Amino acid sequence: MKNSVFPKPDSPWPKLRSYPLHLFLFLVTLFTTTWAGAEWAGKTMVITTGSELMLFLKAGLPYSLSLLGFLTVHEFGHFFTAMRHRLRATLPYYIPIPPFPNFLNIGTMGAVIRIKEPISSTRILFDTGSAGPLAGFTVALGLLVYGFLMLPPAPYITPVATLPSPHGTLVFGKNLLFVLLESFFSSKAVPPMTELYRYPFLFTGWLACFVTALNLLPVGQLDGGHVIYAMFGDAGHRKIANGFLIAIIILGLPSFAVELAGIFLPSLTLPIPESVLRHSWPGWIVWAFILKQFIGTRHPAVSVRQRLSMGRTIAGWLCIALFVLTFTPMPFDIL
Repeated sequence: MKNSVFPKPDSPWPKLRSYPLHLFLFLVTLFTTTWAGAEWAGKTMVITTGSELMLFLKAGLPYSLSLLGFLTVHEFGHFFTAMRHRLRATLPYYIPIPPFPNFLNIGTMGAVIRIKEPISSTRILFDTGSAGPLAGFTVALGLLVYGFLMLPPAPYITPVATLPSPHGTLVFGKNLLFVLLESFFSSKAVPPMTELYRYPFLFTGWLACFVTALNLLPVGQLDGGHVIYAMFGDAGHRKIANGFLIAIIILGLPSFAVELAGIFLPSLTLPIPESVLRHSWPGWIVWAFILKQFIGTRHPAVSVRQRLSMGRTIAGWLCIALFVLTFTPMPFDIL
C-alpha cells in the first residue's frame, strides 16, 4: 500500500473511469501468469494453430488462477477495509511480467492498491495493514492443503528431468508451514523441492507464502511495518525494523561473501562451513539494501495514537505468527 495526500471525498469508492485500466492490467496479468504457468508445466510457446494455443494456455490456468486468486484476495482485503474506514483507495493494480529466457518467471510482480490520503489513527492503520496478509494467508493455506491432498500416489512422484537451466538446478526452500504440513501429510509421497513447480497448487501455495512473508516484513510501510507500528509505537517499530535489517544481513552475508569471492577472487576459498551456507541466501543482502534505500525502515507518524483493542492485539500477534510460519530463510538455491 502507498499513501498520498488528497482531500477526503464524500464517497471513498474509486471513480468508474478508472475501472478499464484495472481490468486491462488484470487481463494482461492473467495472460502472462498463464503463459508462465504453461512453461512451468513444461510446455513451449511454439504455436501454429488455435487448438495448440488453447492447449498451451489450458496447461497454465491452474497456476495462474491460483496465484491471481491469492493476490486478489490479499489486495481486496486491504481495499474493503479501506472502504469500511472511508479511506479513498484505488482498486488493485496488477503488475504483469512477460516471460524472459533463463529468468525465474512467475508472470507477475504482484499487485498493489494505493490509499490516497493520510491514515489518521493507529486502529485504522492496523486494520488496513493486517487485512491483506490475514485474508491472503487463508488462500495460501488452502492452496497448500489442497496441493498436498491432490498429490498422486508415490510411484508417480519420481525424479524426472529437472528444469533446464544453464546455471544449474533450481531448488525452492521450505518454510515452517510447509514443513509442518509435510509432516501432517506424511502418508503422502512429497515431491523433491527441485520439482515443486510440477504441482501448480503446491507451487502457488509456496509462492503465496513467500509473498505473504515479504509483505509482513516488520519494516517501514510494508504491511508488517504497519502492524508493528500500531502495536508497539514508533520506538518499538524502529528497534524491531533495525533489528530485522541486521538479522537478514547476517543471514545473507556468508553466501553473499562466497558469491563475491567467486566473481572477484575465484582462487580464494572462504572458510565458511557448508552447514552455514545451506541456510544463507545472498538475496537477503539485496533486500536489505532495497529496504534501507528505497522503502525505508522508518514509519511516518499517525495523528491519533490509540490503544489497540483485545481483538486487534490478538490479530497482531497472529500476523507475527504468520510471518514466522511463512518466512523462508533460503527461498531459492541453485545446485
